[in-house]
Amino acid sequence: MAVNYKEIGLVNTIYMFKKAMDGGYAVPAYNFNNMEQLQAIILACCETKSPLILQVSSGARKYANQTLLRYMAEGAVEYAKELGREIPIALHLDHGDTFELCKSCIETGFSSVMIDGSHHPYDKNVELTAKVVEYAHKYDVTVEGELGVLAGIEDDVVAEESTYTKPEEVEDFVGKTGVDSLAISIGTSHGANKFKPEQCTKNEDGVFIPPPLKFDILEEIENILPGFPIVLHGSSSVPMDLVNMINKYGGDIKDAVGIPEEQLRKAASSAVCKINIDSDGRLAMTAAIRETLAEQPSVFDPRKYLGPAREALKELYKHKIVNVLGSENKD
Repeated sequence: MAVNYKEIGLVNTIYMFKKAMDGGYAVPAYNFNNMEQLQAIILACCETKSPLILQVSSGARKYANQTLLRYMAEGAVEYAKELGREIPIALHLDHGDTFELCKSCIETGFSSVMIDGSHHPYDKNVELTAKVVEYAHKYDVTVEGELGVLAGIEDDVVAEESTYTKPEEVEDFVGKTGVDSLAISIGTSHGANKFKPEQCTKNEDGVFIPPPLKFDILEEIENILPGFPIVLHGSSSVPMDLVNMINKYGGDIKDAVGIPEEQLRKAASSAVCKINIDSDGRLAMTAAIRETLAEQPSVFDPRKYLGPAREALKELYKHKIVNVLGSENKD
């Protein structure tokens, strides 16, 4: 082992999830790729006293460098302390697709990993997930598995169509793999274009309304696995004010539709104790950067446009914590 997450001051997700299920809220799982995103996430969670899961995708790990990420995570823990908050922080691999990737992350300080074998046949998914669990649990690292497939695009994860999780498979999967949490598919989707226009209805203002989440599937899974931690991926709401701002200042985002926040709040009050949000953060930062560069065309100092972007991201994530996830004051 090169480094254990406990040496960095991180925690795994076991206690986090138990507390979240008992309290009827979801822990925010925010993806980051750079310093400004990490600063905004820590500030938002410290100011709201929220527990936190820092998520790193395979693509982010390549972009930021695995060594830098290890020290960024340690820096995040120390930054929170500097701000007067010792909030619980987990470092989680998002959508790991191989045993080797999960093993490498565990050996470089991750406290939690996801092994996403959902693109494999069921038996192969079970075999791969169980192998990761066996290795991870030796080091007290928690593991998230996935059943069902989410449509959309997120870094290296691409799927044309969603496949809902089959409730009849979950007990067998959890029993055979030993996973600590399970990501399910009930209608969420990756990216800013989560649904095609023909899948949606329009309200009186001409805004696309996506099909509702399949809460019947979630309820059935809850009944089959009472008290077991459930995870929702692809849960950005794609605020239209951010999309409109991006397009106003030269962007070209079409047919962007997200998951209504009231549906996510309903999910967070159930067995869903981790909700992943990435695209909304990208939209907030991009909108702020475009606005700054359009209104101040002489600016070329990155701090002058990344600073406002960081602030916009912080405020967005504070809103999510307070009004959507319900994790405020749960540190």
